[in-house]
Amino acid sequence: MKKLIILTLLNIYSVISYSQDRTYLLSSHILDISMGKPAPGVPVKLEHLDTKTGAWTFTDQKKTDSNGRIPNFLETGKTEKGIYRLTFLTNEYFHSRNIESFYPFIEVVFKIGEESHYHVPITLSPYGYSTYRGN
Repeated sequence: MKKLIILTLLNIYSVISYSQDRTYLLSSHILDISMGKPAPGVPVKLEHLDTKTGAWTFTDQKKTDSNGRIPNFLETGKTEKGIYRLTFLTNEYFHSRNIESFYPFIEVVFKIGEESHYHVPITLSPYGYSTYRGN
């Protein structure tokens, strides 16, 4: 009976711990200020800099959702500190809207130094962009 209780408790614990939501260290957002709307479907590539070799290593690539957001880059607890680069591949986004753009892609380089959330958004137009550390 004691073994049955212990096995049941272990089973419950494993189900509870597995079902907990993952948290992520990095998110991004694109707002197309020329239209006043989010920019959906934009591919965004994430890379990590190897400071010893100076080479960028591919980490992940995702597309912005219907609200122009990517909420889930770099799972918390599995992320190295260091220098990262987000490359927003904007050419297809503007091309699909028959809009000429000066920037075929936008690179944003930033540093992750602690285990807190980083939000790196951009505001975008065909001939300009801006970025900042959001929350």
